Amino acid sequence: MIPETTSSRRYDLDWLRVFAILAVFAFHSGRFFDRMPWHVKSTSVYSGVEAWNMFMLSWLMPLIFVISGASLFHAVDRGSVVRFIRDKVSRLLVPFIVGVFTHIAFCVYLERTSHNQFVGSFIAFYPHYFDGMYGFGGNFAWMGLHLWYLQMLFVFTLVCFPLFRLLKDTARSFLSRLGDSLAMPGVILLLILPVALLLYVLDPRSFLGMRNWGGWPFPVYLFYLFYGFIIFSHAGLQTHIRQTRTLYLVAALVISTILYWKFGYVRSRDGAQAPWWFGLLFTTGSWCWILAFLGFAINYLTHDRPFLRYANDAVLPFYIMHQTVLLLVGSYILPWQIPDTVKWLLIAITSFILSLGLYEFAVRRFSIPRLLFGMKVLSNSKNLKAFEPIVPPDRLRAR
Repeated sequence: MIPETTSSRRYDLDWLRVFAILAVFAFHSGRFFDRMPWHVKSTSVYSGVEAWNMFMLSWLMPLIFVISGASLFHAVDRGSVVRFIRDKVSRLLVPFIVGVFTHIAFCVYLERTSHNQFVGSFIAFYPHYFDGMYGFGGNFAWMGLHLWYLQMLFVFTLVCFPLFRLLKDTARSFLSRLGDSLAMPGVILLLILPVALLLYVLDPRSFLGMRNWGGWPFPVYLFYLFYGFIIFSHAGLQTHIRQTRTLYLVAALVISTILYWKFGYVRSRDGAQAPWWFGLLFTTGSWCWILAFLGFAINYLTHDRPFLRYANDAVLPFYIMHQTVLLLVGSYILPWQIPDTVKWLLIAITSFILSLGLYEFAVRRFSIPRLLFGMKVLSNSKNLKAFEPIVPPDRLRAR
């Protein structure tokens, strides 16, 4: 999901990338059975599944943007501006555009057929894919459905690049002072205030305030991208997060328990704004979960493994493909007369195997699919064996 751009390996970030994409897969595999609208739905839905998915939404995409910001810290000073932009185009924009005109169109087709809005084959549907904009009464998925992350990260990266480069080059002292301040006890929790304020002032019924972007209004992700950049620019701040990881975990558990017990983790069903104190509690719990994940990763996930190398290479293609595979498998299995728990297990296991198989045997070994899925093209002399991890040059030098 998050393209690898670092020259000095941070294995904790690599492990967090893998954890994040597995969490995204788990979240989407449950979307068939929650009470929120989705492309393909089961006839039976459950409030417990919705509460679990809302819990995951509270920290999942913010964590991913924090990881993205951390990756940008290591990437903004590598080479020329042209090289940086070219890298982002190949890693983010190319797979987004390819997806919008191929398998994302198939996702829209599955949605229309499952909701009895179209009858016929995908080939017959494809010309109608360009009838209007998705989300505004049409079909064309201009935001790429789940690929909105690639589109948004590409735009945010270009917008933030001048600021991030300034902070690393001519404003290092300001960056250091900011990190010193945030490393003081409790100060880092103040970073939730801008996010909580945006949640309160942005109307969920407006474009800026809608919660269709991973459960949050999309402007908040700019803050999380910046927070990731700041945290991984300052060793002392990372040390503070590592040392207080258990405290943040306990706080996250307490807040999540309150949110579930009092509200079932569901904010509002009528599209209205939630009370300010709910937003403050929600964002505080979210930020504590993120800090806990970062702290435990920094403390424990510091070692390279062959599995990690393979999984980190697979993250972006797996993310791009997984929802399309889930919808296809779910469309086939959901009508079966079996218990819903068994349906979910079959959908999740089958989709995971198929997504990994597509990556291994249809993408990873071939130059053109690698290019289309945002991966580096292999040299002509490289002959990959099954499940062989690719070892980047920087890792070879470290050995």
